[in-house]
Amino acid sequence: MNNLVQIKTALQHLRHFGELPDEVQHAIAQSASPRHFNAGQVIYVEGEPAESIYILESGWVKATRMTREGREQAMMFLHPVEVFGDIAVFTGTTYLGTVVALEDVDLWVIPAKTILDLIPRHPELAMAVIHHLGGRVLHYISLVEDLSLRSVETRLANTLLRNAELRDGQLIVPRREWTTFDEMATRLGTVRDVLSRALKTLENEGLLKVEKQSITLLDPKGLEERGKV
Repeated sequence: MNNLVQIKTALQHLRHFGELPDEVQHAIAQSASPRHFNAGQVIYVEGEPAESIYILESGWVKATRMTREGREQAMMFLHPVEVFGDIAVFTGTTYLGTVVALEDVDLWVIPAKTILDLIPRHPELAMAVIHHLGGRVLHYISLVEDLSLRSVETRLANTLLRNAELRDGQLIVPRREWTTFDEMATRLGTVRDVLSRALKTLENEGLLKVEKQSITLLDPKGLEERGKV
């Protein structure tokens, strides 16, 4: 599969962008460049000029902000197929957070100018961007609500339910190589010790079982109720 076909396939799997006219998809695809990042590599750093938009084709990345004291707060974890770097481009700011590859990652780099030049000429692309940015706003509203109004146990319950997969009749949250307790704590806006206590609390309540390679949700309904607290 050549690059042009490959990036078009990625665009068609991208929410809100899959129905764009072929002319628009072709213009975006022609300007896109493939990039590979190994696990742990930084894709861009908070405060850098926003010169590109990225489409994640394989692997997971995380976007975080860092306090002066060195505490890391996760903004979001992304998996394929997803766009990132776009908010900074559309608002004319620098990148709002640092994005790091959590595992080996393949992505497409699209010059910001390409998208900004296409939007005035193609209302369909403008609407796709609006829908996408609307989704980001809802995500950050939910994040603020979680961090300010909900306990760690509540945030943990909701996160586990959102990431569970049905396997052999049971809901399982698989633990990838990078899913360390420190990484999970960053995701939940807390620290490792507090996360460990929260997991133990939910386990003692019979809601889940923590295993080496996964977390089994023993009582999804009970966990859902716990997520409303």
